[in-house]
Amino acid sequence: MSTELGILTCLMILAASMWIPYVVGISSDPSKEDAFDSPADIKRLRPWVQRAHRAHLNLLEQAIPFAILVLIIDRVGGYSSLTYWAAIDFFWIRVAHALGMISGYAKTPLRPILFTAGWICTLLMAYAVFSAA
Repeated sequence: MSTELGILTCLMILAASMWIPYVVGISSDPSKEDAFDSPADIKRLRPWVQRAHRAHLNLLEQAIPFAILVLIIDRVGGYSSLTYWAAIDFFWIRVAHALGMISGYAKTPLRPILFTAGWICTLLMAYAVFSAA
């Protein structure tokens, strides 16, 4: 397995696990008796729970296009040092973004910089696709 596919696997595990902080936040909310009677109103949740929800959505926004590009690169045999480092960087950028978002430490300008860095990694993967074809 290529490093890029291994990183993609780790990224998908991260994406599949990002519901955990959100559900923990809803479940531990002292203002509700049973948090699963009705969907939670995101505006009424504690700030860190709202941020966990947004971190999950942000990850999915970037992970889906990135994943598709990695799979295309795999299909066309376009792996290079560029795709190797873009994949590694993308994963750790997304981990830093999620941790910073949920904890509240990644405030402006750090959070948009992290999001933009992930977008640049996606663009690099797209460049690799067109370069390989």
